[in-house]
Amino acid sequence: MEVVAMVNVEPQTISIAGKTVSRLGFGSMRFTGRGIWGEPQDRDECIAVARRAVDLGVQFIDTADSYGPHVAEQILHEALHPYPDDIVIATKAGLTRNGPDVIDTDDGPKRLGPAAWPPVGRPEYLRQQVLMSMRRLGVDQIDLLQLHRVDPKVPLADQIGELKALQDEGKIREIGMSQCTVAQLDEARQIADIVSVQSRFNVIDRSANDMLEVCERDGLAFIPWAPVAQGGLASAHQALADVARAHQCTVGQVAIAWLLHLSPAMLPIPGTSRRTHLEENVAAADIRLTPDQLEQLTVAVN
Repeated sequence: MEVVAMVNVEPQTISIAGKTVSRLGFGSMRFTGRGIWGEPQDRDECIAVARRAVDLGVQFIDTADSYGPHVAEQILHEALHPYPDDIVIATKAGLTRNGPDVIDTDDGPKRLGPAAWPPVGRPEYLRQQVLMSMRRLGVDQIDLLQLHRVDPKVPLADQIGELKALQDEGKIREIGMSQCTVAQLDEARQIADIVSVQSRFNVIDRSANDMLEVCERDGLAFIPWAPVAQGGLASAHQALADVARAHQCTVGQVAIAWLLHLSPAMLPIPGTSRRTHLEENVAAADIRLTPDQLEQLTVAVN
């Protein structure tokens, strides 16, 4: 798929989980310690970040049982419960943790990647995790439950089938997927109504273009995780720096603005554990890129 930049960023809202929310969400993965493990360095600041996000108009908040594990969900409950009526709290199940995803080596910190996040998609495990997330979040129904990863050892029909059963019981309002293939999405949609997909996607990593195309075509929300490449944009390409200079903003803000301009299906979830960074991210929604700048970013930074 060729990425074609859009100039019109309308609409600035998207419908999901029975609500209309602003298209710039918030991801809570950073409400944890080093390596996405354990308590954050400053829990009170994380609570303040969550509350400030809502004050700034953020209406879609993403989390997962594996962040901490459990820590991010607990912080969101402490910060925001009872939740405002216009807020969607989306969580995920299907990944387990066996320790931090960063270790120290003689050559410096090393990310373990998927090795630190083993998938478990057994139906009884998914049910248990959904029930525990409901308890931690303090809700009778999860707005959006996303299968965090497809477990290759368990038939996908069993994984989605269990989420569909939980939906039929009223414990889940809507079902989403995360980091799946188009073929897996197609299979899942034969079993349940899938309303969203999370994929790694940003201005320098567009490997999920095919998924974005499907979401646009079929009216699903496309939720790009790592929307600012987990801080790896600073030296990525001169075009980012040039556009940032023109708008007197950061390259991270340009990257978020580019996503919002790219597709009305886009629902970025940049995360942080600092209020100043949160305010910077939210301000990116007000940046209006020119057609030339969109073309420059879409073509040059690839």
